[in-house]
Amino acid sequence: MSVRILVFAGSLRTGAYSGLTADAAQAALAAEGAEVTRISLADYVLPIMDQDLEAEEGLPRAAIALARQFAGHDGFLIASPEYNGSMPPLLKNAIDWVSRVEGHDPKIKPFDDKVAALCSSSPGKLGGMRGLVHLRAVLNACNVEVIARQCSISRASQAFDADGTLREEADRKAIRLVARRLVDYAAAIAGRREP
Repeated sequence: MSVRILVFAGSLRTGAYSGLTADAAQAALAAEGAEVTRISLADYVLPIMDQDLEAEEGLPRAAIALARQFAGHDGFLIASPEYNGSMPPLLKNAIDWVSRVEGHDPKIKPFDDKVAALCSSSPGKLGGMRGLVHLRAVLNACNVEVIARQCSISRASQAFDADGTLREEADRKAIRLVARRLVDYAAAIAGRREP
């Protein structure tokens, strides 16, 4: 069964390691037979989550569009940087807004029956894995099944060749294993939805 996987990075910085990690994950998922959609959060500009703003103006169009992207896929893979030992505010804000959409339009279910995989990258020795602890908790709170296997690219400033290829086989293998596990889980969940 072919599955649809959404892939995006948690950073907008030009040349961000999370973007390069998302590139590697996208290629690994495609190699596993997934239909991959790659998006950038730059295309979903959102204000800081504010329920007063929501009450006055309704949901931002970008939040609804992003929620539709989540809803239209079987699973997603997030490649995140680590900011001060946690997830970046851009990513948290996007998830918070998406979580509000179903309350306005019950037909859009961005997190129902969804499985996620997490990758991180950082110039440090831990590869950003501390931030994934918090990201995993947030997604769990949204009732997303997050697979146990994850990938953290340490010393990211030296981890990629000029063309964006991961230099170390251990890193390439780690991303392949995450991709394979995500595709397997997403297929199983999609199979449970079949009539």
